[in-house]
Amino acid sequence: MSGDGREREGGEEEVRGARRIPGPRGAADDLDLESVPLPPLPPPGPAAPAGSVPEQSAPEQPPEPPEQSVPEPPEAPEALMTSVPDLPHRVLKALLGAWALSACSAEETAAVEEHLTVCAPCADEALRLRDAVGLLHTDASLDLDPTLRSRVMDGCLGRRPARIPVPEWAAPYDAETARLDALLRDIGDSEWHAPVRLRWFEEEREVSRRTTVAGVIGHLMAVDGLLSAALGLDDPLGGGETPLDPTERTERYWSSTHRPPTRAVREPWRAQSHELIRTASFAGRNVAEASVSYGAFALPLQDALLDRAFECWVHGGDIADAVDYPYEAPSAAHLHRMIDLAARLLPAAVAGRRRSGLAGPAKDLVTAGAPGRSVHLEIEGHGGGDWYIALDSPAAVGSPERAVAQVALDGVEFCRLAAGHISPVEAAAGQEGDREAIRDVLFATASLSRL
Repeated sequence: MSGDGREREGGEEEVRGARRIPGPRGAADDLDLESVPLPPLPPPGPAAPAGSVPEQSAPEQPPEPPEQSVPEPPEAPEALMTSVPDLPHRVLKALLGAWALSACSAEETAAVEEHLTVCAPCADEALRLRDAVGLLHTDASLDLDPTLRSRVMDGCLGRRPARIPVPEWAAPYDAETARLDALLRDIGDSEWHAPVRLRWFEEEREVSRRTTVAGVIGHLMAVDGLLSAALGLDDPLGGGETPLDPTERTERYWSSTHRPPTRAVREPWRAQSHELIRTASFAGRNVAEASVSYGAFALPLQDALLDRAFECWVHGGDIADAVDYPYEAPSAAHLHRMIDLAARLLPAAVAGRRRSGLAGPAKDLVTAGAPGRSVHLEIEGHGGGDWYIALDSPAAVGSPERAVAQVALDGVEFCRLAAGHISPVEAAAGQEGDREAIRDVLFATASLSRL
């Protein structure tokens, strides 16, 4: 028996009848030979059969000199190296999945990694498997980026411009209908019957209406029919006398649906939105100013499409909340245009509330086109900017020189106020100046909402 204990270790293995499982391999230059522990002796126990265990006795002679008891450096790494089994190619290929998941034993890992250095097909497959394993552990969302469609379209159009491009004023409607369609494509059949509560303001109070996801899409399709009629397209409510008021049109559509609407409503809504965009693109520049009647008021087609883009985003958020789906705000450029439309409608909304006795009296009437008393509306963050809202007459011009108050809101919060999803009291982040003027503007913003 030598002083390094190797023969004694081998003797113990013969007694136990099982080969030791080798540990992980280390680089030879990282091995601290003096720190390598010798294998422990078996604990004392019942006497083994005679001749099966060598007699263990304390040495009677002094220990050998240190230079003889230390293993020689070249031999130690070889004794600790894991032997690489010689496995056939089909077995190594079958082990690639377990190797990618780090589920192989030390010998199998060594065999697979040695094989990958000489087999290019297996090396490519191993890289693909490792990438796939990375997706299983990612913390990032696997949902498609909502801007993916626009980026792909921009890339395509950059290489080959469209012969008939979508007008710039129709781009927000195009983008928001595409985003909502992507949400509808992802939800299951049962989720089309998920309850959705539509909210808006009437006069001084919040009102709501309960429907389903399919009912919301039917509502959007019914109101989009106003634009279809203005462009000479088929009205989804059919021919004959059809109401112009959006609420009445929605009620007509819901009452004409005998059974609860299902996902079958998606295709006609999608086809209608595509036809609107296609017709507006081919109609030329003059169509942007074509009048679209909403019954109590009318909008140019370019503003009506922007209004429909706003409602599509708002109701898309309602649906997303009902089915627990992530839904982001529009792009900054499109959101800015939506805020601008609301700001341009506010002077008329303030005047309408004044006629109903819901707003303060006019204090300084001026001639049409002249600067009048104004509220500085400062929209911060996403899609932000500065607008000056005329207070005393819709025909007056908002002016920074005649601003009597300032109110600051976040861009998305302002849109939620205009959609009737939050109250005017909850909306204002900062106020300064004439309190009555601020109140009139905030409540007029909420009054823009409707079913």
